[in-house]
Amino acid sequence: MKKVHSTEALIPTKISFNHPTKYPMPTSECSFHSVLPEDALVLQSLKESIVWPETPSLSSNFSLNDTSDPTQSTFTILPRKGGGSWHVGDQLEVLIKITDFHSRPKNSGGDVLLARLHNPALSAGVAGQVLDHHNGSYTAVFSLLWEGNAQVEVTLVHPSEAVTVLKQITQQQPDRIYFKSLFRSHSVTAYAFCNVCLKASQDKLCNYTDIHTGEPWFCYKPNKLKCEHRITHSFGGFRGKLKPKEDKLFQRGVNMKVLIRASGPSNITILPKFKERSVRTQPSGYYYQGSWRALDGTTVHQFNKSAISQCLKGKVLHLFGDSTIRQWFEYLISTTPDLKKFDLKSSKQTGPFMALDYTKNTLVTFNCHAPPIRFGNLPVSHTRYIANELDKVVGGTDTAIVIGVWSHFSTFPVEVYIRRLLSIKRAVLRLLNRAPGTTVIIRTANPKTLTLYETLTNSDWFSLQRDKLLRAIFKGVNVYLVDAWEMTLAHHLPHSLHPQPPIIKNMVNVVLSHICLSNGNLKTEAN
Repeated sequence: MKKVHSTEALIPTKISFNHPTKYPMPTSECSFHSVLPEDALVLQSLKESIVWPETPSLSSNFSLNDTSDPTQSTFTILPRKGGGSWHVGDQLEVLIKITDFHSRPKNSGGDVLLARLHNPALSAGVAGQVLDHHNGSYTAVFSLLWEGNAQVEVTLVHPSEAVTVLKQITQQQPDRIYFKSLFRSHSVTAYAFCNVCLKASQDKLCNYTDIHTGEPWFCYKPNKLKCEHRITHSFGGFRGKLKPKEDKLFQRGVNMKVLIRASGPSNITILPKFKERSVRTQPSGYYYQGSWRALDGTTVHQFNKSAISQCLKGKVLHLFGDSTIRQWFEYLISTTPDLKKFDLKSSKQTGPFMALDYTKNTLVTFNCHAPPIRFGNLPVSHTRYIANELDKVVGGTDTAIVIGVWSHFSTFPVEVYIRRLLSIKRAVLRLLNRAPGTTVIIRTANPKTLTLYETLTNSDWFSLQRDKLLRAIFKGVNVYLVDAWEMTLAHHLPHSLHPQPPIIKNMVNVVLSHICLSNGNLKTEAN
């Protein structure tokens, strides 16, 4: 069921770094908020789909004591509607009440909360859906999917006041992550700052906007070199600034990724399903005995090394995206001895990578997406836009495409991400039009461990917003989703930008189940 649901390096005689000491006013040449004219209407609809509840404004002398405090907040398991015992197929509702550090109830919404239901003994877990009532209270809703004990866990990711700061920093400092490029001609070398948009007049910029996708990219023009002399792209650094005391809103163990306690029992007992009762499902799946079970009609099989080889026999698998997609490539190489990585002399971080199984006629590739991407020293020749790469794919029943783009877009206004995804969507539609049998799989975002730096650059709130956009953009397109968000949230292992091996194994099992079911190459651990 498809648904969204070798040349010797010259020694430089002079190295310079070109960056104006004062920013001129922005020109009309670029914008962090622009999209293609034909996307203007859909842009507004997409932005409306992720509108966050209003959050408190912060004065210059705000007090942390007036903000959301997870240790004083509580959750309560509500009685089953209609009374009686809980059964598989029911929905569990949990009321969450947020208070401040004075133990006063909050009267507004906007806090970032995550909820899961789990049973450690059964290695079972499912993500909950959190509903904001805009008055300081929230409801977490869980589908009951296994028999036995189930324990509720609620986490405050960010207080609503922190969301206020995250909104402001994105609006006011969209370029807080910056990039650089090396320019070189003979013995003259220079570095220049680069970004989606730069504040300079046209004659001071090198315009690298992609002619096919319209994706903008600019660098400051080096003083003694030409724009054509650009050699590499790399992460430049971070220069975000917070106002006084705002950092107090992002403290691990205080108000960031902190568990909220139960005001009464935190667990329930689930009895077998009544025959006449159907399971009402909201999540995309759940864990049971450590294995992911999808709820969209897909049977997720368990693949060992021989099953992976059989699944990919005669297949071309192209993976495009960031390091969370590179993880999947690395997993396939490490678990499939016959799949040999071909040495392309490329960076271990950026790729491109290629692996072959000559006997089974299998080809697997990985290419990172084009800027913005926070990798180091990526040759300009390797900065490939996914949409352009998809247009080169012949496609067919022997071809599978995997795409994962999210983490490197978190610091920019959402228009930058929307523009990229719409470009990729158009290319996917073109591919499916000319080769309908092609399998296309999209990876969603996932929650992660947060520090102050990670929050200002890659907060779960940023990721959650982009996750919603991705699902909305690909809704109705004939692609599969790997719900990395729920697969990470529902698991007992700590959140991580790069999920741990047991989670990756389950994600790849989902990918392979989609690929193999489409062509009959299915031989799993149980066969």
